[in-house]
Amino acid sequence: MTRFRIGEAAELLGVSADTVRRWVDAGRLPATRDAHGHRMVEGADLAGYVRSLAGEADGRREESSARNRLRGIVTAVVKDTVMAQVDIQAGPHRIVSLMSREAVDELDLRVGSLAVAVIKSTTVVVEKPASGPTGRGREPA
Repeated sequence: MTRFRIGEAAELLGVSADTVRRWVDAGRLPATRDAHGHRMVEGADLAGYVRSLAGEADGRREESSARNRLRGIVTAVVKDTVMAQVDIQAGPHRIVSLMSREAVDELDLRVGSLAVAVIKSTTVVVEKPASGPTGRGREPA
């Protein structure tokens, strides 16, 4: 099972290490200590906690088969006569959408607007980063 230090868990969730420590201290997220005294969060526990947070924040009113929803802020809108490009910053992720200018105008998308990128795709490439000197995600010894 993969385990993460508090700072690594924070980076994955897009929050501060202090926030993750508060969650652990409050009992919301289980953690143990390794042989060096560092607090470690099991990958499965972290995944479960993230799922619970997503359920709390989802707040959807409509039914949809799309499950990939990234809430963020519009950082750029470039329009021509027919098409538009909308950039959304969702935590550490930049999402770029190409859509009709009419859709941008109807949604009144502007820099600074709150938006949700809903992603449904038949092809999703999943990569596993190589373990390097940073030691991200540790297997137990």
